[in-house]
Amino acid sequence: MFTLAIVQSALELGFIYALVAMALFLSFRVLNIADMTTDGAFTLGCAVSAGHPFLGFVLAMLAGACAGYVTAFLQTHLGVPSILAGIITNTGLYTVNLAIMGFSSNVPMLKTETVFTMARALFGEKSPYKLIVAVTVTVVACALLILFLGTRLGLSIRATGDNPDMVRASSINTAFTITVGLCVSNAMTSLSGAVLAQYQKSADINLGTGMVVIGLASLIIGETLF
Repeated sequence: MFTLAIVQSALELGFIYALVAMALFLSFRVLNIADMTTDGAFTLGCAVSAGHPFLGFVLAMLAGACAGYVTAFLQTHLGVPSILAGIITNTGLYTVNLAIMGFSSNVPMLKTETVFTMARALFGEKSPYKLIVAVTVTVVACALLILFLGTRLGLSIRATGDNPDMVRASSINTAFTITVGLCVSNAMTSLSGAVLAQYQKSADINLGTGMVVIGLASLIIGETLF
């Protein structure tokens, strides 16, 4: 019984962090950009989601997209190298996240209604309701990402990562495709942070520390196994 609980908890966290791996797949593999905004965007999602179960997810994704836009703007319009652009945005997000959290390093959500408490009321205390929520969010996000990459814009983003010169020769604005790709990537990262915050009922300023390493490790292991 104890082993089963450990496996279930690992699966729950694994599906939540899988959103970060998919986000880094889009930026690192598809766009061929080393996006260092991940740590700050993850914490941003945690901070924004503290307050409302479903609206928190939407606002977290919008906030993450804004963070991705800043990184893309620095890279495409100001000529800042991609790694440095991500570091600049990530550093600036630390203050932004503190401000959103009321300049407190931790925001408890013990009495706040979350998607997990709603799922517990729907499926029952003894059901694996946390795993059901984590799987549902991740599978839906993965399906939407696959559908998006199959659209004309998605194909343009994939082509930008493979051969930007060819894309420019085809009269496609690479600055736009890079911006959209980074916005979508960081929106997924923030969604992961939002789900984790509601999962553990607290938002902490240091939750995103090392998240880019975890995401890249997951991505490399996944590519090696499959």
